[in-house]
Amino acid sequence: MNDAAASTPLRQSPLREVHEQSGAKLVPFGGWEMPLQYSDGTVAEHIACRSGAAAFDVSHLGTVRVQGTGAHRALQWAFTNDLDRVGIGSAQYTHLLDPADASVLDDIIVWWLGPDTFDVMPNASNTDRVVAALREPSSQSSEPGEPDEPDELSATAASAAVNAGTSALEIADVTSDRAVIAVQGPEARARVASAGGDEVAAVGRFKVASARFGEIPVTVAGTGYTGEDGIEMSIGVEDASTVWRRLINAGVSPAGLGARDTLRLEAGLPLHGHELGPGITPLQAGLGWVVRWDKGDFRGRAVLAAEREAGPHRRLRGLLAEKGRPPRDGCTVRRAGEEIGTVTSGNYSPVLGCGVALAFLSPDIAVGDEVMIDVRGHDLPAKVVKPPFHR
Repeated sequence: MNDAAASTPLRQSPLREVHEQSGAKLVPFGGWEMPLQYSDGTVAEHIACRSGAAAFDVSHLGTVRVQGTGAHRALQWAFTNDLDRVGIGSAQYTHLLDPADASVLDDIIVWWLGPDTFDVMPNASNTDRVVAALREPSSQSSEPGEPDEPDELSATAASAAVNAGTSALEIADVTSDRAVIAVQGPEARARVASAGGDEVAAVGRFKVASARFGEIPVTVAGTGYTGEDGIEMSIGVEDASTVWRRLINAGVSPAGLGARDTLRLEAGLPLHGHELGPGITPLQAGLGWVVRWDKGDFRGRAVLAAEREAGPHRRLRGLLAEKGRPPRDGCTVRRAGEEIGTVTSGNYSPVLGCGVALAFLSPDIAVGDEVMIDVRGHDLPAKVVKPPFHR
């Protein structure tokens, strides 16, 4: 970490005070100070989410409001998925690619709020690069499916369109204006409804709507990052603590980043910086379904198409380990003494009672193969499986 980064103050969640009052352990994460766990600990929080309902403060995620008649076109160019497959009132998972090597600069959820209004939800530290990609002239220079014209005139006209206001494209980082609370688990919707959020609980999976939590206006999406059913609410800063306290009083367990990570790992969900990031493409990560080749051109398409033609040189797989010390990020994976890959995420699974991991392995390694994971000099036998580990 350089001196400038070290001296940059951590951003604070609007819910920081209630976290402190609840005994949360706060840690730096993506430039924010966020709760790692509460007094009951990560395993208890994990089990609460799998068996009941848990609330997570995910205000560290970015929110970029994109609106205007050019908004749809800008998103279609910048991201890999196709918004026209879902429509207004839906959420969609998508990727922002590096045009140089098609690696995933960020994985994103888009909330399609209205005809020309979208909330783009980047990861904690990636908001600026997402905004920059949306402002690229190519995002405004052609209709989806039409070839771009890389001449000086089209680029100039595109830049003017970006800056013309809401009639073309308006991009605003509104992260500081709201908090985001995720409620996840098999009882999530029932607990939300009992806390006064009937309208909130009624929003379907991967749907988006404006609703009221009691008297409080919120924007809701039927999304999450745990492998469980649930919702995520965007709430004005002034009302966030009230919503959080009502949820906890209704029997929703507070949960921190530790449980969120073990839950997403059991569900086989990628984490940017581990299963996605520099040098990692959607095809290597087993997320080719996020790429819609039939929608027209998009950022990074040509390089990714070349990899599709040649075949990725590695693939993300799941590893189900025998009982013992759990595998961790960076552990070497071997078969018959030969190194075949590296663990990207690993931990103990509270539900399965053993170690689980995600790892990039040679493409010839198949589901069902037996491998060894080097955990601090000790061999840990494991089987190659297809995630998720828990459904």
